[in-house]
Amino acid sequence: MARDRRKPTTRLTHLGRDPKRFAGAVNPPVFHASTILSPDLAGYQAGGQRRFEKGATVYGRFGTPTQHALQDALTDLEGGADTLLFPSGLAAITTALMTVLASGDHVLVADSAYRPTRSLCDGLLRRFGVETTYFDPTLDGDALMGLIRPETKAILLESPGSMTFEVQDVPALAAAAKSKGLAVLMDNTWATPLFFRPLEHGVDLSIQAATKYIVGHADAMLGAVTANDEWASALRKTTFELGMAAAPDDAYLGMRGLRTLDVRLRRHWQNALELAAWLQARDEVASVLYPPLEQHPQHGLWKRDFDGASGLFGVVLSHPYSDAAVASMCDGYELFGIGASWGGFESLVIAGRPHRTATAWKAAAPVLRFHAGLEDAGDLIADLEAGFQRLNAATDE
Repeated sequence: MARDRRKPTTRLTHLGRDPKRFAGAVNPPVFHASTILSPDLAGYQAGGQRRFEKGATVYGRFGTPTQHALQDALTDLEGGADTLLFPSGLAAITTALMTVLASGDHVLVADSAYRPTRSLCDGLLRRFGVETTYFDPTLDGDALMGLIRPETKAILLESPGSMTFEVQDVPALAAAAKSKGLAVLMDNTWATPLFFRPLEHGVDLSIQAATKYIVGHADAMLGAVTANDEWASALRKTTFELGMAAAPDDAYLGMRGLRTLDVRLRRHWQNALELAAWLQARDEVASVLYPPLEQHPQHGLWKRDFDGASGLFGVVLSHPYSDAAVASMCDGYELFGIGASWGGFESLVIAGRPHRTATAWKAAAPVLRFHAGLEDAGDLIADLEAGFQRLNAATDE
């Protein structure tokens, strides 16, 4: 099927649905199914092979029309060959890496990667004989070449990086990796395929923690991986061998979220820009880590490659405030909840120190990660203002 060339906003509204198939229902229904009956024994026996066909409904674990609808929509948005769904973002990352790696292989991973990705590499993959080297996310393609060994089989990018929001030169890194025969993977959760399409920039496997902006309502766990033609078959095979499957209800919630992704993401972006500009002017803030800001070190790469931004950004405080002072600030917020799994409608904050092994994080001051939700920006700023008052009061005690 030819890819739909209409604008993404239009496609988000129409992809993955066919009311004529389901008695005129606008949304594909939820199919709760494990067993799928075959019309005869020959059909059942043929089903074992048909599970590798896109859109085939032969057993609940391999997907029903509910999951297939979201898979088709994401495949179109990403510009890929096939998409598989998973019970979480980490499950998607795990399956993507296991698709391209085997015992004895070596993988390169951006030093700014999602912390659970690091745990996977340092734990499960290491136990199964895969070695990981973390690299400076700001490396260029030439520098990356020096890290590639004969046994290196893949590189995992994440742009922007978790907590610290470095933007990587994805086309250059992908080209360098491809010149040595490596598979290129990317965690694209921050931008979603609405604002960045990794496969158009040389990536083979685009990964989404769809729990976040795709679902968008903080009420379902979901992951997705979209593969190009080269890796689609291997991804599907690995997914089924690992027994990975997303529940139909969660796939339905992912499709519901996809319909409003454009309007939600633009509001997150707008709010984040207003908050970031306000925070930059505060004496308590040393820097705001948000690629759309001109002061961001890789603003040029973001402007060149991305169509927009999401609501997630970091803040480095200007002084080494005590843990108690930071807790006083954060614990008293009325609108910013303290929690992970950003991407829902709500604003969030966490505090921590970035974990690095290949590069040094030099700032001694605390780092905060904010998610700008869909609330009124003025109300969010008032909440931040009150937080700084608590921070300063706790510091003066």
